[in-house]
Amino acid sequence: MSEFWLISAPGDQENLQALERMNTVTTKSNLSYNTKFSIPDFKVGTLDSLVGLSDELGKLDTFAESLIKKMAQSVVEVMEDAKGKVPENLLANGGLKEKMKYLKIDLTSFVTHFEWDMAKYPAKQPLVGVVDTLAKQLAQIETDLKSRTAAYNTLKTNLENLEKRSMGNLSTRTLSDIVSKEDFVLGSEYLVTLLVIVPKPSYAQWQKTYESLSDMVVPRSTKLIAEDNEGGLFTVTLFRKVIEDFKTKAKENKFTVREFYYDEKEIKREREEMSRLLSDKKQQYGPLLRWLKVNFSEAFIAWIHIKALRVFVESVLRYGLPVNFQAVLLQPHKKSSTKRLREVLNSVFRHLDQVAAASILDASVEIPGLQLSTQDYFPYVYFRIDLSLLD
Repeated sequence: MSEFWLISAPGDQENLQALERMNTVTTKSNLSYNTKFSIPDFKVGTLDSLVGLSDELGKLDTFAESLIKKMAQSVVEVMEDAKGKVPENLLANGGLKEKMKYLKIDLTSFVTHFEWDMAKYPAKQPLVGVVDTLAKQLAQIETDLKSRTAAYNTLKTNLENLEKRSMGNLSTRTLSDIVSKEDFVLGSEYLVTLLVIVPKPSYAQWQKTYESLSDMVVPRSTKLIAEDNEGGLFTVTLFRKVIEDFKTKAKENKFTVREFYYDEKEIKREREEMSRLLSDKKQQYGPLLRWLKVNFSEAFIAWIHIKALRVFVESVLRYGLPVNFQAVLLQPHKKSSTKRLREVLNSVFRHLDQVAAASILDASVEIPGLQLSTQDYFPYVYFRIDLSLLD
Protein backbone atom coordinates (compact mmCIF):
# COMPACT_ATOMS: atom_id res chain seq x y z
CA MET A 1 0.00 0.00 0.00
CA SER A 2 1.04 3.62 -0.56
CA GLU A 3 -0.43 4.63 2.80
CA PHE A 4 1.53 5.22 6.01
CA TRP A 5 0.49 5.86 9.60
CA LEU A 6 2.84 8.09 11.54
CA ILE A 7 2.18 7.64 15.27
CA SER A 8 3.86 8.46 18.56
CA ALA A 9 3.62 7.30 22.16
CA PRO A 10 5.39 8.50 25.32
CA GLY A 11 8.99 7.33 25.64
CA ASP A 12 8.76 5.94 29.18
CA GLN A 13 9.38 2.27 29.94
CA GLU A 14 5.70 1.31 30.06
CA ASN A 15 4.99 2.79 26.62
CA LEU A 16 8.17 1.49 25.02
CA GLN A 17 6.96 -1.95 26.09
CA ALA A 18 3.58 -1.13 24.55
CA LEU A 19 5.36 -0.27 21.30
CA GLU A 20 7.16 -3.61 21.46
CA ARG A 21 3.82 -5.38 21.93
CA MET A 22 2.45 -3.49 18.94
CA ASN A 23 5.44 -4.57 16.82
CA THR A 24 5.06 -8.17 17.91
CA VAL A 25 1.32 -8.36 17.16
CA THR A 26 1.45 -6.45 13.84
CA THR A 27 4.41 -8.52 12.61
CA LYS A 28 2.94 -11.85 13.72
CA SER A 29 -0.44 -11.04 12.13
CA ASN A 30 1.22 -9.53 9.04
CA LEU A 31 -0.69 -6.27 9.51
CA SER A 32 2.02 -3.70 8.88
CA TYR A 33 5.69 -2.99 8.33
CA ASN A 34 6.95 -0.78 11.18
CA THR A 35 10.06 1.40 11.45
CA LYS A 36 11.25 4.01 13.95
CA PHE A 37 10.78 7.56 12.68
CA SER A 38 13.56 9.86 13.85
CA ILE A 39 12.64 13.41 14.83
CA PRO A 40 15.23 15.85 16.27
CA ASP A 41 14.89 17.61 19.62
CA PHE A 42 13.58 21.08 18.80
CA LYS A 43 13.46 24.20 20.90
CA VAL A 44 10.01 23.89 22.40
CA GLY A 45 9.24 27.47 23.47
CA THR A 46 6.00 28.08 25.34
CA LEU A 47 2.97 25.79 25.27
CA ASP A 48 0.92 28.73 23.99
CA SER A 49 3.21 29.05 20.98
CA LEU A 50 2.93 25.27 20.39
CA VAL A 51 -0.88 25.48 20.29
CA GLY A 52 -0.60 28.21 17.63
CA LEU A 53 1.97 26.17 15.68
CA SER A 54 -0.26 23.10 15.86
CA ASP A 55 -3.00 24.99 14.01
CA GLU A 56 -0.57 26.55 11.52
CA LEU A 57 1.07 23.20 10.77
CA GLY A 58 -2.33 21.61 10.12
CA LYS A 59 -3.04 24.21 7.44
CA LEU A 60 0.50 23.95 6.02
CA ASP A 61 0.19 20.14 5.85
CA THR A 62 -3.02 20.44 3.81
CA PHE A 63 -1.45 23.09 1.54
CA ALA A 64 1.71 21.02 0.95
CA GLU A 65 -0.24 17.87 0.07
CA SER A 66 -2.46 19.81 -2.33
CA LEU A 67 0.61 21.39 -3.95
CA ILE A 68 2.46 18.13 -4.59
CA LYS A 69 -0.73 16.60 -6.03
CA LYS A 70 -1.01 19.56 -8.41
CA MET A 71 2.63 19.13 -9.39
CA ALA A 72 2.18 15.39 -9.95
CA GLN A 73 -0.83 16.15 -12.17
CA SER A 74 1.23 18.75 -14.06
CA VAL A 75 3.86 16.08 -14.78
CA VAL A 76 1.08 13.85 -16.17
CA GLU A 77 -0.18 16.68 -18.40
CA VAL A 78 3.29 17.61 -19.66
CA MET A 79 4.19 13.96 -20.36
CA GLU A 80 1.02 13.48 -22.41
CA ASP A 81 2.65 11.04 -24.84
CA ALA A 82 4.60 9.09 -22.20
CA LYS A 83 2.25 8.76 -19.23
CA GLY A 84 3.65 5.32 -18.41
CA LYS A 85 6.91 7.01 -17.41
CA VAL A 86 5.31 9.47 -14.97
CA PRO A 87 6.17 7.52 -11.75
CA GLU A 88 9.88 7.51 -12.58
CA ASN A 89 9.74 11.31 -12.73
CA LEU A 90 8.04 11.65 -9.33
CA LEU A 91 11.00 10.93 -7.08
CA ALA A 92 12.67 12.45 -4.02
CA ASN A 93 16.32 13.40 -3.62
CA GLY A 94 18.41 10.86 -1.77
CA GLY A 95 18.87 11.00 1.99
CA LEU A 96 21.59 12.84 3.84
CA LYS A 97 23.89 9.85 3.94
CA GLU A 98 26.80 10.68 1.64
CA LYS A 99 26.33 7.65 -0.63
CA MET A 100 22.63 8.58 -1.15
CA LYS A 101 23.06 12.33 -1.47
CA TYR A 102 22.85 12.53 -5.24
CA LEU A 103 20.48 9.64 -5.81
CA LYS A 104 16.85 9.97 -6.79
CA ILE A 105 14.81 7.50 -4.76
CA ASP A 106 11.17 6.49 -4.82
CA LEU A 107 8.80 8.22 -2.42
CA THR A 108 8.16 5.15 -0.26
CA SER A 109 11.89 4.67 0.34
CA PHE A 110 12.30 8.32 1.23
CA VAL A 111 9.51 8.13 3.82
CA THR A 112 10.71 4.85 5.36
CA HIS A 113 14.33 6.11 5.53
CA PHE A 114 13.46 9.69 6.51
CA GLU A 115 16.22 11.82 8.03
CA TRP A 116 15.73 15.41 9.12
CA ASP A 117 17.65 17.84 6.86
CA MET A 118 19.63 19.85 9.42
CA ALA A 119 21.29 22.01 6.76
CA LYS A 120 18.03 23.24 5.24
CA TYR A 121 15.89 23.30 8.39
CA PRO A 122 18.23 23.74 11.41
CA ALA A 123 16.71 22.15 14.50
CA LYS A 124 18.57 24.60 16.76
CA GLN A 125 16.49 27.56 15.61
CA PRO A 126 13.08 28.21 17.19
CA LEU A 127 10.28 26.01 15.85
CA VAL A 128 8.41 29.01 14.51
CA GLY A 129 11.44 29.79 12.33
CA VAL A 130 11.51 26.26 10.90
CA VAL A 131 7.81 26.43 10.09
CA ASP A 132 8.25 29.86 8.49
CA THR A 133 11.07 28.55 6.27
CA LEU A 134 8.91 25.65 5.09
CA ALA A 135 5.90 27.90 4.47
CA LYS A 136 7.92 30.40 2.40
CA GLN A 137 9.58 27.61 0.40
CA LEU A 138 6.22 26.03 -0.52
CA ALA A 139 4.60 29.39 -1.30
CA GLN A 140 7.43 30.22 -3.72
CA ILE A 141 7.12 26.83 -5.42
CA GLU A 142 3.36 27.37 -5.81
CA THR A 143 3.90 30.84 -7.33
CA ASP A 144 6.45 29.49 -9.81
CA LEU A 145 4.24 26.50 -10.63
CA LYS A 146 1.32 28.77 -11.53
CA SER A 147 3.36 31.02 -13.83
CA ARG A 148 5.27 28.21 -15.55
CA THR A 149 2.28 25.95 -16.14
CA ALA A 150 0.09 28.89 -17.23
CA ALA A 151 2.57 29.82 -19.97
CA TYR A 152 2.87 26.21 -21.12
CA ASN A 153 -0.89 25.57 -21.00
CA THR A 154 -1.63 28.71 -23.04
CA LEU A 155 0.83 27.52 -25.66
CA LYS A 156 -0.66 24.01 -25.58
CA THR A 157 -4.23 25.35 -25.91
CA ASN A 158 -3.30 27.55 -28.87
CA LEU A 159 -1.63 24.59 -30.55
CA GLU A 160 -4.61 22.31 -29.87
CA ASN A 161 -6.97 24.91 -31.32
CA LEU A 162 -4.87 25.09 -34.47
CA GLU A 163 -4.70 21.30 -34.67
CA LYS A 164 -8.48 21.04 -34.23
CA ARG A 165 -8.87 23.25 -37.29
CA SER A 166 -7.00 20.56 -39.24
CA MET A 167 -9.49 17.92 -38.11
CA GLY A 168 -13.19 17.45 -38.77
CA ASN A 169 -14.89 17.19 -42.12
CA LEU A 170 -14.31 19.24 -45.26
CA SER A 171 -17.15 21.59 -44.31
CA THR A 172 -15.42 22.91 -41.19
CA ARG A 173 -11.71 22.09 -41.19
CA THR A 174 -9.00 24.46 -42.39
CA LEU A 175 -8.02 23.97 -46.02
CA SER A 176 -4.61 25.62 -45.87
CA ASP A 177 -2.82 22.25 -45.65
CA ILE A 178 -4.92 20.75 -48.46
CA VAL A 179 -5.00 23.31 -51.27
CA SER A 180 -2.11 24.63 -53.33
CA LYS A 181 -1.58 27.65 -55.54
CA GLU A 182 -1.96 25.51 -58.67
CA ASP A 183 -5.57 24.66 -57.77
CA PHE A 184 -6.74 28.24 -58.35
CA VAL A 185 -6.99 30.87 -61.03
CA LEU A 186 -5.34 33.84 -59.31
CA GLY A 187 -4.96 37.49 -60.23
CA SER A 188 -7.76 37.50 -62.79
CA GLU A 189 -10.15 40.43 -62.98
CA TYR A 190 -12.97 38.26 -64.32
CA LEU A 191 -12.39 34.64 -63.28
CA VAL A 192 -12.49 33.03 -59.83
CA THR A 193 -12.05 29.47 -58.56
CA LEU A 194 -14.55 28.17 -56.01
CA LEU A 195 -14.31 25.08 -53.80
CA VAL A 196 -17.39 22.87 -53.69
CA ILE A 197 -18.12 19.97 -51.31
CA VAL A 198 -19.91 17.16 -53.14
CA PRO A 199 -21.40 14.10 -51.32
CA LYS A 200 -19.73 10.86 -52.43
CA PRO A 201 -22.91 9.39 -54.01
CA SER A 202 -23.24 12.57 -56.11
CA TYR A 203 -19.83 12.60 -57.81
CA ALA A 204 -21.26 11.50 -61.16
CA GLN A 205 -24.08 14.02 -60.96
CA TRP A 206 -21.56 16.80 -60.24
CA GLN A 207 -19.43 15.90 -63.22
CA LYS A 208 -22.52 15.93 -65.48
CA THR A 209 -24.11 19.12 -64.22
CA TYR A 210 -21.56 21.56 -62.81
CA GLU A 211 -20.96 23.30 -66.15
CA SER A 212 -24.71 24.01 -66.53
CA LEU A 213 -25.50 25.09 -62.97
CA SER A 214 -24.97 28.67 -64.12
CA ASP A 215 -23.88 30.66 -67.15
CA MET A 216 -20.22 31.43 -67.58
CA VAL A 217 -18.75 28.30 -65.92
CA VAL A 218 -15.39 27.38 -67.46
CA PRO A 219 -15.74 23.93 -69.10
CA ARG A 220 -13.64 21.05 -67.75
CA SER A 221 -12.42 23.26 -64.86
CA THR A 222 -13.33 20.90 -62.04
CA LYS A 223 -10.81 18.77 -60.17
CA LEU A 224 -11.07 16.61 -57.03
CA ILE A 225 -8.41 17.82 -54.59
CA ALA A 226 -9.39 16.16 -51.29
CA GLU A 227 -11.79 13.60 -49.80
CA ASP A 228 -13.13 12.59 -46.42
CA ASN A 229 -15.64 9.89 -45.40
CA GLU A 230 -18.62 11.96 -46.48
CA GLY A 231 -17.59 13.61 -49.71
CA GLY A 232 -15.01 15.32 -51.87
CA LEU A 233 -13.67 18.84 -52.36
CA PHE A 234 -13.87 19.91 -56.00
CA THR A 235 -12.62 23.07 -57.71
CA VAL A 236 -14.66 24.91 -60.31
CA THR A 237 -13.72 28.09 -62.20
CA LEU A 238 -16.29 30.63 -63.35
CA PHE A 239 -16.83 34.32 -63.97
CA ARG A 240 -17.03 36.47 -60.86
CA LYS A 241 -20.34 38.02 -61.92
CA VAL A 242 -22.18 34.66 -61.61
CA ILE A 243 -20.86 33.58 -58.20
CA GLU A 244 -24.13 34.15 -56.32
CA ASP A 245 -26.22 32.48 -59.02
CA PHE A 246 -23.88 29.47 -59.05
CA LYS A 247 -24.04 29.17 -55.23
CA THR A 248 -27.85 29.18 -55.29
CA LYS A 249 -28.06 26.49 -58.01
CA ALA A 250 -25.36 24.40 -56.30
CA LYS A 251 -27.31 24.49 -53.03
CA GLU A 252 -30.47 23.33 -54.80
CA ASN A 253 -28.50 20.27 -56.00
CA LYS A 254 -27.08 19.61 -52.49
CA PHE A 255 -23.59 20.83 -53.44
CA THR A 256 -22.00 23.13 -50.83
CA VAL A 257 -19.71 26.00 -51.81
CA ARG A 258 -17.00 26.54 -49.17
CA GLU A 259 -16.34 30.19 -48.38
CA PHE A 260 -12.64 30.07 -49.19
CA TYR A 261 -10.45 32.34 -51.25
CA TYR A 262 -6.82 31.53 -51.73
CA ASP A 263 -4.58 33.98 -49.86
CA GLU A 264 -0.96 32.92 -50.02
CA LYS A 265 0.14 35.25 -47.22
CA GLU A 266 -2.61 34.02 -44.88
CA ILE A 267 -1.86 30.35 -45.62
CA LYS A 268 1.85 30.94 -45.07
CA ARG A 269 1.09 32.76 -41.80
CA GLU A 270 -1.07 29.86 -40.57
CA ARG A 271 1.57 27.26 -41.44
CA GLU A 272 4.32 29.33 -39.79
CA GLU A 273 2.13 29.75 -36.68
CA MET A 274 1.74 25.98 -36.40
CA SER A 275 5.51 25.45 -36.82
CA ARG A 276 6.28 28.16 -34.27
CA LEU A 277 3.90 26.74 -31.67
CA LEU A 278 5.26 23.21 -32.17
CA SER A 279 8.81 24.55 -31.81
CA ASP A 280 7.95 26.63 -28.72
CA LYS A 281 6.20 23.67 -27.08
CA LYS A 282 9.22 21.46 -27.74
CA GLN A 283 11.57 24.10 -26.32
CA GLN A 284 9.48 24.57 -23.16
CA TYR A 285 8.85 20.85 -22.57
CA GLY A 286 12.35 19.94 -21.34
CA PRO A 287 12.93 22.89 -18.98
CA LEU A 288 9.39 22.64 -17.57
CA LEU A 289 9.64 18.90 -16.92
CA ARG A 290 13.05 19.36 -15.27
CA TRP A 291 11.65 22.16 -13.09
CA LEU A 292 8.66 20.02 -12.11
CA LYS A 293 10.88 17.05 -11.20
CA VAL A 294 13.26 19.13 -9.05
CA ASN A 295 10.54 21.14 -7.31
CA PHE A 296 8.20 18.19 -6.85
CA SER A 297 11.06 16.56 -4.94
CA GLU A 298 11.62 19.75 -2.89
CA ALA A 299 7.91 20.11 -2.08
CA PHE A 300 7.54 16.42 -1.21
CA ILE A 301 10.54 16.50 1.11
CA ALA A 302 9.16 19.66 2.76
CA TRP A 303 5.80 17.90 3.22
CA ILE A 304 7.36 14.95 5.08
CA HIS A 305 9.30 17.41 7.27
CA ILE A 306 5.96 19.07 8.08
CA LYS A 307 4.56 15.66 9.10
CA ALA A 308 7.55 15.20 11.41
CA LEU A 309 6.97 18.64 12.94
CA ARG A 310 3.29 17.87 13.49
CA VAL A 311 4.18 14.68 15.34
CA PHE A 312 6.67 16.59 17.51
CA VAL A 313 4.29 19.43 18.36
CA GLU A 314 1.26 17.19 19.00
CA SER A 315 3.37 14.79 21.10
CA VAL A 316 4.59 17.60 23.36
CA LEU A 317 1.06 19.00 23.69
CA ARG A 318 -0.39 15.55 24.34
CA TYR A 319 2.30 13.99 26.56
CA GLY A 320 3.80 17.11 28.18
CA LEU A 321 7.32 18.19 29.11
CA PRO A 322 10.13 17.26 29.23
CA VAL A 323 10.06 16.05 25.62
CA ASN A 324 10.04 12.26 25.67
CA PHE A 325 8.24 10.29 22.99
CA GLN A 326 8.91 7.68 20.31
CA ALA A 327 7.59 8.12 16.77
CA VAL A 328 6.92 5.05 14.63
CA LEU A 329 6.01 4.76 10.96
CA LEU A 330 3.58 1.98 10.09
CA GLN A 331 2.89 0.83 6.55
CA PRO A 332 -0.30 -1.27 6.47
CA HIS A 333 0.21 -4.33 4.25
CA LYS A 334 -3.19 -4.13 2.61
CA LYS A 335 -6.40 -2.13 2.73
CA SER A 336 -8.34 -4.98 4.28
CA SER A 337 -5.99 -5.10 7.28
CA THR A 338 -6.35 -1.44 8.31
CA LYS A 339 -9.40 -2.04 10.51
CA ARG A 340 -7.64 -4.82 12.41
CA LEU A 341 -4.47 -2.72 12.68
CA ARG A 342 -6.46 0.17 14.17
CA GLU A 343 -8.01 -2.20 16.72
CA VAL A 344 -4.55 -3.43 17.76
CA LEU A 345 -3.27 0.15 18.21
CA ASN A 346 -6.34 1.22 20.17
CA SER A 347 -6.00 -1.81 22.41
CA VAL A 348 -2.23 -1.42 23.00
CA PHE A 349 -2.45 2.31 23.75
CA ARG A 350 -5.86 2.39 25.41
CA HIS A 351 -4.28 3.36 28.73
CA LEU A 352 -3.05 6.70 27.30
CA ASP A 353 -6.53 8.17 27.12
CA GLN A 354 -9.41 6.02 28.37
CA VAL A 355 -12.04 8.57 27.28
CA ALA A 356 -10.64 8.78 23.75
CA ALA A 357 -10.39 5.01 23.48
CA ALA A 358 -14.01 4.65 24.55
CA SER A 359 -15.15 7.39 22.15
CA ILE A 360 -13.74 5.47 19.18
CA LEU A 361 -16.50 3.00 19.81
CA ASP A 362 -19.02 5.75 20.55
CA ALA A 363 -18.76 8.56 17.98
CA SER A 364 -21.33 10.65 19.89
CA VAL A 365 -18.82 11.40 22.67
CA GLU A 366 -17.02 14.70 22.11
CA ILE A 367 -13.30 14.79 22.83
CA PRO A 368 -11.42 18.03 23.49
CA GLY A 369 -8.79 17.08 20.91
CA LEU A 370 -6.02 19.23 19.54
CA GLN A 371 -7.72 20.66 16.44
CA LEU A 372 -8.76 17.13 15.49
CA SER A 373 -12.29 15.96 14.84
CA THR A 374 -13.55 13.13 17.04
CA GLN A 375 -13.24 10.58 14.26
CA ASP A 376 -9.50 11.43 13.87
CA TYR A 377 -8.70 11.43 17.58
CA PHE A 378 -6.96 8.40 19.04
CA PRO A 379 -5.25 7.70 22.37
CA TYR A 380 -1.91 8.10 20.56
CA VAL A 381 -0.70 10.83 18.19
CA TYR A 382 -1.62 9.84 14.64
CA PHE A 383 -1.08 11.33 11.19
CA ARG A 384 -1.70 9.72 7.84
CA ILE A 385 0.63 9.95 4.84
CA ASP A 386 -0.98 8.99 1.55
CA LEU A 387 1.37 8.59 -1.41
CA SER A 388 -1.46 7.95 -3.91
CA LEU A 389 -0.76 11.32 -5.49
CA LEU A 390 -2.29 10.58 -8.89
CA ASP A 391 -5.59 9.08 -7.73
